[in-house]
Amino acid sequence: MGEQVGLLKVTVVQGKKLVIRDFKSSDPYVVVKLGNQEVFDKDRFKADDKMGHAQLNLQPIVSAARLKQILQVCSGETILRKAVPDSDNCLARESSISCINGEVVQSVWLRLCAVESGEIELKIKLIDRPVASSR
Repeated sequence: MGEQVGLLKVTVVQGKKLVIRDFKSSDPYVVVKLGNQEVFDKDRFKADDKMGHAQLNLQPIVSAARLKQILQVCSGETILRKAVPDSDNCLARESSISCINGEVVQSVWLRLCAVESGEIELKIKLIDRPVASSR
């Protein structure tokens, strides 16, 4: 098993241009899996409709967290690195990974794949593991 680097907190901020899967609207929700996102339309009376998926590589935020520890950045706001859209990710636009008052944070827009349109905005925080106290 790999080294634990902290707690990952993912907040879905908003979605835009999401496809309509019901008569006039959709009621989407996000399923978070390690390394990717899936958006579905939640239905009561029929199976949920897939509304797209997106992959997000977590290595850049993990590397930024390690850099924060090396630089001992802990106050204010410091950009640690940038992630740019390419063929290996679903980024809709460039994203900065910053240290904000000691927390490593990335705000990211992901383009949904395998669907006509749609993007989701996520705020990702990598929170340091509490250090075990010795008694």
